[in-house]
Amino acid sequence: MGVLFSPMSPTGKWLGFVTAIWVQSISGNNYTFSNYSDALKTLMSLTQLQLNNLSVAKDVGKAFGVLAGLSSDRLPTPVILLIGSIEGFIGYGVQWLVVSQRIHPLPYWQMCIFLCMGGNSTTWMNTAVLVTCMRNFRKNRGPVSGILKGFIGLSTAIFTDICSAVFSDSPASFLLMLAIVPAVVCLTAIVFLREIDNKGAETGEETEESRYFSFFSIVAIVIAVYLLLFDVSGKHGRSLSQVFAVGLLVLMAVPLGVPIYNAWKSRRCGSDVEGQIRQPLLIGENSGLVKKEKKMEVGDLGLVEEREKNKPEIGEDHTILEAIRTVDFWVLFVSFLCGVGTGLAVMNNMGQMGLALGYVDVSMFVSLTSIWGFFGRIGSGSVSEYFIKKAATPRPLWNAASQILMAVGYAVMAIALPGSLYIGSIVVGICYGVRLAVTVPTASELFGLKYYGLIYNILILNLPLGSFLFSGLLAGFLYDSQATKLDGGGNTCVGAHCYRLVFVIMALVCIIGFGFDVLLAFRTKNLYKKIYMSKKSEKKVLKGAETIKG
Repeated sequence: MGVLFSPMSPTGKWLGFVTAIWVQSISGNNYTFSNYSDALKTLMSLTQLQLNNLSVAKDVGKAFGVLAGLSSDRLPTPVILLIGSIEGFIGYGVQWLVVSQRIHPLPYWQMCIFLCMGGNSTTWMNTAVLVTCMRNFRKNRGPVSGILKGFIGLSTAIFTDICSAVFSDSPASFLLMLAIVPAVVCLTAIVFLREIDNKGAETGEETEESRYFSFFSIVAIVIAVYLLLFDVSGKHGRSLSQVFAVGLLVLMAVPLGVPIYNAWKSRRCGSDVEGQIRQPLLIGENSGLVKKEKKMEVGDLGLVEEREKNKPEIGEDHTILEAIRTVDFWVLFVSFLCGVGTGLAVMNNMGQMGLALGYVDVSMFVSLTSIWGFFGRIGSGSVSEYFIKKAATPRPLWNAASQILMAVGYAVMAIALPGSLYIGSIVVGICYGVRLAVTVPTASELFGLKYYGLIYNILILNLPLGSFLFSGLLAGFLYDSQATKLDGGGNTCVGAHCYRLVFVIMALVCIIGFGFDVLLAFRTKNLYKKIYMSKKSEKKVLKGAETIKG
């Protein structure tokens, strides 16, 4: 049994993926700032610009994710997870001490450091999980990205709803959860999540993986709907809220069904399981259906054994220096900045946006953005993968579509009609989720997986940069320019005019991002044709081999 559940076994690989899901379910803490920002603003007597710069400090922590990217090629996954859990415990732990008033508020610059630590902790967790799972399931990168990024999107709602159910919306209790829960979950993942050498995985394995990923997607959708129903059903009594929290924890345990089923199947079939998976292709090879030649897999580790040119082509493994010298990298970088930068501005300012429009409780909007962000992530990952296999559709086209929809969402929020904040938060959540889930596998397909950890974290620099530009500067300055000074201290603005110009400018930025995404889709269409032909060829080989076997 110990060998069966070994991290290096097939069952252990799926158990590692389940723990990766759990890590992602608690590593979206960077998006929860609105849940306790007002408490910090009051305790520290901050202006809106100062508060927004605290949120920027939180996002600047992601800039140091480059360290996690460099480490991902040198340190094992458990060490990277351990670093992230310790850093998060310290960063959010100190914020809890301040908000719970167990210590006096620290100087502003010190609070910036601890918010930066909390933000940086997630880069270690996300890098460990994404890089490891993308390499373990390299033939299903879209679903892997969609599922893992989807659970990050749900994590905000998971934290918010459980905290509301158990602690009655206490900002201090919320921060205590952010400090303790991720550390405990990461310690669990340390035991099971490992990178497995499976470069020889065949198409039969890819098909079986796809079925399991479909199950994970269904479970994730059920969890999202469960959270959504709880949020839209109004106020709940303490007993009902606690029942909800227990039900949510049970749903989070359901993914364990995949490794349990895999272990049962392995024990039942014994050593024949692997042979059954590989046998069709082996028969095909012996029948002459597969030519004895080296097989090139687009974007894979070890893609080209010997390069005839010093400069790798798109689809081959790039070092970070080789990647940043390409036009495609910077087109992807700028388009990513337009989408996630403006989306972060909404998430960081959701508390003040709601108060400006007369909403006392903004937790609903925080949860809506999180849950619909999940649907954007999990849907775009699987849908973009499907259309690559069916029609060679370049993945960046889905980013282009999200930019246009996001621009529409900002326009609706600028008009500020009744209910516009509900509509806007849903649209922004969906489109922000699409950007994250689609960009992750796109980068691996363009620049390979060998140095993917560092390349991914260079792209993630868009989060602190976008937060600084759109949340710290744009939203902060324009809000304070509209605000009215109150006797109690602090600047507060009430009315639709507070953020109208902010939304208009961000809509224009998304239209610019749309142009960059269309350009990247055009530049990479030949790459996706190659991926399409490769997948189509493998499918034909498997079908022919199974016919001979039958």
